[in-house]
Amino acid sequence: MGELTHFDDRGRARMVDVTAKDETARVAIARGTITMLPETYERIISGKIKKGDVLAVADVAAVMAAKRTPDLIPMCHPIQLTGVKVEFEEMGITDGLASITVTVTARCAGQTGVEMEALTAVSGALLTIYDMCKAIDRGMRITDIELLEKDGGKSGHWQRKAGE
Repeated sequence: MGELTHFDDRGRARMVDVTAKDETARVAIARGTITMLPETYERIISGKIKKGDVLAVADVAAVMAAKRTPDLIPMCHPIQLTGVKVEFEEMGITDGLASITVTVTARCAGQTGVEMEALTAVSGALLTIYDMCKAIDRGMRITDIELLEKDGGKSGHWQRKAGE
């Protein structure tokens, strides 16, 4: 396990100085899931939510969230994103609940990674789905927001192991 880098020698929070780091291509993939009543799921998929196309709006929200990550996470560096890809997997109905999984791939060429942007984008998409459907299903549950993979920089490639 690496050392914590967002604290100085007195234990105070700080933004890490990345000046000496090499600029490299970086990628991060994150995902999360929202579960809901089957009726809510059916209305999303069939386009019958009065506020509009839920997944289209959630897609835009994910990109916007990725771009605004340093405004939300205090020690996160502003970076120049080169791509944000949002994918929705409609999981269908199991055990009386339905779910949609959001996966985001964020990319940049820079001195620091894009993990926080990918995770924030997933959160933004899931929260948007909740917001657009809460009038009909307040019991929706957002779960399992996690980093799946990252590559680039000094630490290189990392991938979540199956079942981890």
